[in-house]
Amino acid sequence: MAVMKFVPEALKNLFKPPVTTSYPFEPAVYPERARGHISIDIDDCIGCGMCVRACPLGALKVDKNAGTWEIDRFDCVVCGYCAEKCPKKCLHVNPGYQTPEREKEGVLYKKSEEALKAEAEKKAEAARKAAEAKAAMEAKKKAEEAAKAEE
Repeated sequence: MAVMKFVPEALKNLFKPPVTTSYPFEPAVYPERARGHISIDIDDCIGCGMCVRACPLGALKVDKNAGTWEIDRFDCVVCGYCAEKCPKKCLHVNPGYQTPEREKEGVLYKKSEEALKAEAEKKAEAARKAAEAKAAMEAKKKAEEAAKAEE
């Protein structure tokens, strides 16, 4: 008798198109609010660490001096708080899955050499301007003292 309950369903499925997709040949379509994975445009990252402070699980590590950003994908729950808090909007929550890794380690992103050189040049320029401003302030102070001494 149990077979008779199955027969109508089997006959319906014979004449319907398949529900599944042929994944490698057709791209997967993810629901609108599906969690995927976090990605970063590392050359836009300023290394402020706002994403690290916003992450409830501590899955992120940022080293501003080395220009690196690391995520432990096994700890990340893809809540998206890091992407919301990023001031430069270089973090994104992408639908779908990231490529599988062979080892259970974090994924490390490093800034390109050009980006590191540009940041170093900006820091050197800022230091030069600060030194010039300091020298100008000292010269102004000396000029004011000299003017007071003449009076």
